[in-house]
Amino acid sequence: MVGLVTAVFLAWLFPEPGARGGVLQSENTTRLGVVLIFFFQGLTLSMAAIRDGLMQWRLHIFVQAFIYVLIPLAALGMILVTYPVLSQDMRTGFFFLAVLPTTIATSVAYTFMTKGNVAGAVFNSSLANVAGILITPLWVSVWLQAGGVALPLGQLLLDISLLLLAPFVAGQLLRPFVYRVADALKKTFSTTSSLIIIFIVYAAFCNSWKDGIWEEEGTKAALTAGAGSVVFLALVLGLVVLGIRIVRFDHQNAMAALFCAPQKTMAAGVPMANLIFEGHSGLGVILLPLMFYHLLQLLVGGMLVTKINAAGK
Repeated sequence: MVGLVTAVFLAWLFPEPGARGGVLQSENTTRLGVVLIFFFQGLTLSMAAIRDGLMQWRLHIFVQAFIYVLIPLAALGMILVTYPVLSQDMRTGFFFLAVLPTTIATSVAYTFMTKGNVAGAVFNSSLANVAGILITPLWVSVWLQAGGVALPLGQLLLDISLLLLAPFVAGQLLRPFVYRVADALKKTFSTTSSLIIIFIVYAAFCNSWKDGIWEEEGTKAALTAGAGSVVFLALVLGLVVLGIRIVRFDHQNAMAALFCAPQKTMAAGVPMANLIFEGHSGLGVILLPLMFYHLLQLLVGGMLVTKINAAGK
């Protein structure tokens, strides 16, 4: 989060280098970064761990339904209620946030810390991230078309196949031969991916500053995104807890559902946004809800872990 805030500040101070046509050639280097992120994901994702959680279908249906159906519908409801307050880019940002897959590392870590179903968490977070390569752009296409904006879906799916899916598959195909090295370097890959994400955010805000978006949006955009993220996370967590009670999961599956269903990934979200909204000057605004939500889910998730463990003692 310090890196993201620094990236926004540097974009304000020095927008020219990171903007389109600048010395950093962000229109090309960000694409290369996207390829690397998804290659690293494919290289470090263990299929054996996924197979361990394969048969727990009730948990899988619950988590995937929340990630790609119920949470997007909840976002639509919130957007309709707050429609006059949100700009078009901010509405797109909240909807984009809602249709993203869950995190992998954080959701699995929190599930482990609360003695939950780790295999189920690994399976669902991994499945959601693979499926999201196609489902998230399709949801965004529906959203934009409903707003009267035609998204070149065929070209977008081709780009996604080349820049997201192909590197991921290449990493998976290479993994059986280098998995020991890949697992040993997992932290290095994670750090590199984080740095790439920070650079993509920097480039997005450079373009926004250069195109004058923040002269229109101002600090109101940050305040709106922050307040909206608090409300949205509370809404999503409430729905997930209610769902867990309705289906009567045991403790292990309840923990996997609690930490997989409501979380949203920045690791995949920022590269996807960079690809889907490529060339759009409001990309910085679109990313704001994800940035605030990401911070909030980490803080709230940590508090929930402490509370759940204290209650179990």
